[in-house]
Amino acid sequence: MAMMRLRREDPRVVGSFRLHRRLGAGGMGVVYLGSDKRGQRVALKVIRPDLAEDQEFRSRFAREVSAARRIRGGCTARLVAADLEAERPWFATQYVPGPSLHDKVVEEGPLSAARTAAIGAALAEGLLAVHEAGVVHRDLKPSNILLSPKGPRIIDFGIAWATGASTLTHVGTAVGSPGFLAPEQVRGAAVTPATDVFALGATLAYCATADSPFGQGSSEVMLYRVVHEEPQLHGVHDALAPLIRACLAKDPKERPTTLQLSMRLKEIAARETHGPLPDARLAPSRLPADRPGGRHGEHPGPDRAQQRAERGTAGAAPGPSRTRGPAPAPSRGGPRSGARPAGRRAPGERPPSSRAGRGTGTRPPSRTNGTGRRPAPGPDRRLLRQRLVVFVTVTVLVALGIAAAQGCEGPARGLTGPTEPFGADRVTDGAGHGPDAGPAPAAADRRD
Repeated sequence: MAMMRLRREDPRVVGSFRLHRRLGAGGMGVVYLGSDKRGQRVALKVIRPDLAEDQEFRSRFAREVSAARRIRGGCTARLVAADLEAERPWFATQYVPGPSLHDKVVEEGPLSAARTAAIGAALAEGLLAVHEAGVVHRDLKPSNILLSPKGPRIIDFGIAWATGASTLTHVGTAVGSPGFLAPEQVRGAAVTPATDVFALGATLAYCATADSPFGQGSSEVMLYRVVHEEPQLHGVHDALAPLIRACLAKDPKERPTTLQLSMRLKEIAARETHGPLPDARLAPSRLPADRPGGRHGEHPGPDRAQQRAERGTAGAAPGPSRTRGPAPAPSRGGPRSGARPAGRRAPGERPPSSRAGRGTGTRPPSRTNGTGRRPAPGPDRRLLRQRLVVFVTVTVLVALGIAAAQGCEGPARGLTGPTEPFGADRVTDGAGHGPDAGPAPAAADRRD
């Protein structure tokens, strides 16, 4: 925001704030840059002397300040202090550093669809907080929107009006800026939150085209176009044009609500920011072997995929020669014409194979997996070898378990009597007690 030095007629102190610079002037008064004793910077607006003498204006101004105190939202400049009984009423809001939306568009030209939608979504969210407090801004336009580092901020609630209050303007006058006024404001009808929606639509059209949707001209011409002509949205982004046109409907009931507008603009901003899926997501994923650092540390050449496809379809029949790059120099005394010395291979060349067809000029039929690539046998052989080792180990353990069980059974029998071969004659002791004899005689019989 441009700052100017204080003029001779400007005050130096207002309330508890010291004034430093002049920020601008409008139809209601002059805005100054001030600070309090703690150094907090504020934008302080002092009402014009002629309006200060109008008791009707003072009454409306008091109601507006009371309503503005209820606004709580990050997209608005917070009201800091106000004096409604001063000789020249004034109010101070939080100072927002950054250029206005009007100056930004004048400097850089029309904004992109993504940025326009993002700004519009933040403004719609701010208007939602304003309307929930029962306030209608009534003068939303690019010069009343500041682009701070934390996002856009709505300022200048000087002519804001509480919802449902009657307008206190004189007959034949309209409060606001031509080109951004709603038709009901021009007619002098009651304002509603839909009035700010119309102004937001005109502001978004200005962001997209750097011009008002109702063109340029005198105030009377602009007000007539607002009421009787359709907005010109040539040059507005296709993603935003239908929504902006709905905001600029002549009938307030046909306009979207601030909540609907905020949600819709957030969707458009997200879609325009990220855009469609990149081509890399739509293309088929590369095969692992197509990546650098393949088998044996090879770096596949540019036509390796074509070579694989040819090898997968050639089979055993000899086909046309395939180009592998520059032909290798013939070796001296090598077994094959054009072979390289042992241990060296050209880039992209496979290691020599020991299968059938070696040295005959023809290749054996190769099995492919449908992509022109020979399946790697390494993992299958390792899996088979692991299974074989497990099977042998389990077999040995079972055999050792059986042998151990039989070894334990033999000593157990030796405790009860001598082990004898199966089928041998059993030997009994003098009393006739053998292994198969009946129970031992009683103790009385033994004494005899």
